[in-house]
This record gives sequence, structure tokens and C-alpha cells, in this order.
Amino acid sequence: MRLAACASLLWSLFLITPSLAADPPDGITLTIVPGADPAAVSLSWTAGPGGPYTIYRSAAGPPNITPVHALGTTDALSWSDAPPAGGIFFYMVGPVPFWTQDVSAAPPDPQSGAIIANLAAAGGFGNGRFQIDFSMNVLTADASAPFQSFHPTGDFFTPDCDLAPVPVPSGGALEGESGYGCAGGGDCHLLVLHQPTDALYEMWRADITGGVFNGGCLAIWDMSRIYPPSGRGEQCTSADAAGPPIVPLLFTADELQAGAINHAVRFILPNPRMQAGVYVRPVTHAGAPSGQGMPPYGARLRLRGDYPLASLPGEGARVIARALQRYGMILADGGNIALTAANDRFTAAKWSAVLPGGSTSLAAIRVTDFVMIDGGNRIPLTYDCVRNP
Repeated sequence: MRLAACASLLWSLFLITPSLAADPPDGITLTIVPGADPAAVSLSWTAGPGGPYTIYRSAAGPPNITPVHALGTTDALSWSDAPPAGGIFFYMVGPVPFWTQDVSAAPPDPQSGAIIANLAAAGGFGNGRFQIDFSMNVLTADASAPFQSFHPTGDFFTPDCDLAPVPVPSGGALEGESGYGCAGGGDCHLLVLHQPTDALYEMWRADITGGVFNGGCLAIWDMSRIYPPSGRGEQCTSADAAGPPIVPLLFTADELQAGAINHAVRFILPNPRMQAGVYVRPVTHAGAPSGQGMPPYGARLRLRGDYPLASLPGEGARVIARALQRYGMILADGGNIALTAANDRFTAAKWSAVLPGGSTSLAAIRVTDFVMIDGGNRIPLTYDCVRNP
């Protein structure tokens, strides 16, 4: 499935012992020096995709890449350790995209309790319940797809947005539309993964009508790159208000059919239920939040680990819930329908088969079933975008 591949392309993993090394990721030359203790080892490597690098260890076989397995993180190019007998399986992982970070053991934000309580008192999720929106269409374009230039509208912002031709595959559709015309007055996101270049094109308020292509903010993402914490740029928006890519945070019917969602999920809240004037990592911008004591843009909420999954109506709902326990959901925009999934028009599996309960399959989950993980420093919102190279 292509959506899962977007994330897997961005991190590298390899197994070593003092006597055996698999081929390291491209761009890295690894040196292994066994210690006097057969279980001890020193590692050194050349710069690859760039740090920080995280070292993991397991007593036998590949571990899950979770905080409990981590020995530490370093910006250096070496590591030494003397694990207990049998603990000789090491893993070195370079920077990972924020959406594949396992946060199941991450500490809560110091303000988590108050924020969750305030959000619950304000009505919780939009529409008062935990719903799923299936309107996003994710398109793939091969080498035959034509590139089309667009006319920027008032929804295009400089320097936040990219002005470049966009691949437009035949038979595609915008968010909430049956084709490329933005007839319904919605956000009309155009989401296209260009396979030959592994570039993700995401546009807000696209409209191609009568051969004329008008477009709002376009963000082009290099899916082979690990972006810095400030993404495409500090204080910069994207096709999503918060500034991150959209597609890697959408879950699909194909993922539910396969039995796992291996990434965080996009979620939204009404503007009065988001903290005014700030945002937190992993995002770089905020829309129009107006609340006080509320989750900031970028807040990552994690479903409590002891939530009774068996009480949910079917395995599809449990697959989503397990992802919310392990990877969480990231606040990316304003609106009323909390979770965002990809439409099944362009997937093999169909929502009616893998999630019979539809948009209300998770309605039993409440805001109070979540914790906000530590978001770090609140970043004051200035709207003064400074793009990264």
C-alpha cells in the first residue's frame, strides 16, 4: 500500500551483533568493535541521513522500536555499551518522521490534566462525539500524469506556499468532490503522490473547472527527506493549517484490512476548543484558534493504554484505537469531525467492509480517555513564515 510506504521510506533500521552486521542504510559506513565481554560492543559510523541517531537493544531478535528498548540518542557518530548477557542485538535508527514515532510510553504534558478537563467541559470533540471524516481523496500519479500550472488565489500565501506545476492524474477527485471542480464550497484539498519523484503535492482549495486551474496554498513534500523539527519553515502553513503534510496522517481502508495503522492520525477541533496564540511541535503554524486552557495546535493526544478495546464494535475500530494508543493523533486544523481518513474510492478495501459502523464506530471514546503527551515549549504564533532550504 502506497500510503504506508510514504512513512517507511523515511527511516532505516539494521541489526548488528559483535560478530555479524547487516548492510547498513545507504550513506552509512559502520564499524563494530567487540569488547572484552562478548556482549559488549562499540559502534562508530559515518554520517548518513543526519542525526540524531537512536540506539536500541533487545535480548533476542528485532524489538519493537519503542522507548522501552532505547539505550539513548546521540548526535555523535559513535556509541559504546556493555549489555547483560544475551543482550547483543543492537539497532541504530536515524531520524524518523514524527508520524511514525511510537509515543505509547511518552510522558504526559505538564498541563495535560487541565487541558483534557477544559476540553471535556467545553463539549469535547466537535459535534460532541468522536467521528470519522472519509472525504479526503489520495491520488497517485505515474510518469504519464500531466503537470498543470495553476493561478494562485487569495488562499495562496507567500512565502508559505509553493508555486509550481502540479501532477494531475486523469480520473482523480478533490476532497469531498466527484472530480476536480470545487463545487461544494469545502476545503477541496488536492492530494497527489507523484511516484516517479516520490514528491507529495498537497493543495488547499484547488479548483479545475473548464480547463482553468485555480489553487490556494500548495505544499510540495520530498518524501525521501527527513525534515527538521521546523518542517518546511517556522511559522509556515501548508495545505493544512498547522503546517504538516496531510497524507501520512490519513488512515485508509487498506490499512484496516491489513490489521495495522503504523502512524499517527490527523485530528481537528473547533477553533474555540484550541489554545489561542501558540502551537507546539511537531507543527509549525496555527489557523485561527481562540480558546483558553485548550489543546494547542500540534497537540498529540494518546488514547489511554487500558482502554477496553473489546468494547468497540468490531476489529476495524480496534485497529484505529490501537494506533491511537501507540502513535496518537495530532491536532492539525479546525473543524467539527475529529478524525480524518482517506476515502475508499482509490483503495482496494472498502470502508463498508472493514468498518461497518462507519463514521460513528469510535463514538464510545471520550475526550477524557486521552492524555496529551509532552508538547514541549509553546511557540508564540506570529504568522511570520521563514522557509527552510
